[in-house]
Amino acid sequence: MFHPVVRSTQRFPVGLQSPGEDSITTQLHPLSRPAEPADDPALSRARATRRAWAAVAVSWAATRTLVMLMVLGLLQLGTSDVTSDVKVIYQGWAQVLQTGTFPLDDVTWQYPPLTALVMLLPHWLPWTYFTGFLVMVAVADALVLGLLLRASRHGRSRAGAWLWALVVPLLGPTVYCRFDLVVTAVAVVGLLAAATRPRLGGVLAGMGAMLKVWPVLMVLGTPRGRRTRETWTAMVVSALAIGFYYAVTNVGAYSFMSFQENRGVEIESLGAIPFYLAHLFGWRGHAEMHYGSTEFLGTGVQLVGKLMVALSLAAFAWLLLWRFRARRWTAATPADAALAALLLFTVTSRVISPQYLVWLIGVAAVCLVSPHTTQRPTAWLIAAASLFTFLEFPVFFGDLAAFKPLGVSVLVVRNLLLAAAALVSCRRLWCATVRPEPEAVPDMVPAALSEGLPVALPETLPEAAATDPETEPSC
Repeated sequence: MFHPVVRSTQRFPVGLQSPGEDSITTQLHPLSRPAEPADDPALSRARATRRAWAAVAVSWAATRTLVMLMVLGLLQLGTSDVTSDVKVIYQGWAQVLQTGTFPLDDVTWQYPPLTALVMLLPHWLPWTYFTGFLVMVAVADALVLGLLLRASRHGRSRAGAWLWALVVPLLGPTVYCRFDLVVTAVAVVGLLAAATRPRLGGVLAGMGAMLKVWPVLMVLGTPRGRRTRETWTAMVVSALAIGFYYAVTNVGAYSFMSFQENRGVEIESLGAIPFYLAHLFGWRGHAEMHYGSTEFLGTGVQLVGKLMVALSLAAFAWLLLWRFRARRWTAATPADAALAALLLFTVTSRVISPQYLVWLIGVAAVCLVSPHTTQRPTAWLIAAASLFTFLEFPVFFGDLAAFKPLGVSVLVVRNLLLAAAALVSCRRLWCATVRPEPEAVPDMVPAALSEGLPVALPETLPEAAATDPETEPSC
């Protein structure tokens, strides 16, 4: 005889199983399962950070692959051979430097003595000189990216890492066939280190200055007081120690100074624009290789060269005035000031080689790490100028040297973008650090006015107590 199965109606507390209850029952009653803990916000942020870093790294790898294809000639753009500097000039310098002598008879040697170490390093690596050089610059490139990503932690911006990953390759194969990427890496490391370790930042600035002079500008925006003293002292001591070492161990360590002094107006500089315009009206000058770059030779060249030097001195005077008048410093000010200074000296230089743009990209990337930087518009202008730099060299460089409209037009646009970047950078730096904060009307004044009561306004109103010193000012 069969008996019907009677289902028990006994209830158990939520989350407990009755005796004999199987997994099917648990699946049919999801409320009976233990509640899963909510995601930890810290873990979620960590996962998001890893994904963002992976995206930047993949973008960097993809763009550098394209650059390497251009360097190796597998992707042809333009007719200029950008590898000759490494294969002929740099390798020739390395052979001379091995003897303990600087290139005394080579006017193209125009660099401070620590550059000798950069030239010799590929020779010491276990490959051909050209391969060793590519390995060296690629490591420097990756180092900058890694440091920018590391600096973007704790609520800071990854925009700097993205700028470095995506804008550097806009310069084309030139960026891997010049040693400026190594100098930029030293400057970037120094800028990032100076925020927490002023002495280390100063040492690296001194090393950079003995590589290519311009990294000395990285200490211009250090806050007054102890940090400035420590950073500047470390920079001077570092530069003097390196200079003394090469002076006593090598011959002709400072021969570069006379070669640099005799440079003229290079056809890619801002000072070249008047000669392109004069050519339309019958100017008889021409362009040829001179002191290591293609320069103008003809009437008026020396005058324009002296004018460019005067503009550089005026830029230095403005920077000193800014330093004297600046009253407000934020975490972004040192990098912002370094970018403004570097732009001023770039646009007033008698030479603006394509590789100079990597300096600007590196310093702009450091600026963008801070969410309080004033230099975001400047970074966009530098990115646009980088694209036109690639078009100017190597794509249309032949047209430029031949005074053809297409090459000249590309150069003029690039140089105007750089000039605009310098003006925007300086103006925003001045507004953020020198211009007084807008004064606020006390809270009781609007209330009294709304009730129709007479109010006597003071001649000088107090500053707003809630003003955030980190907030980017409207300028």
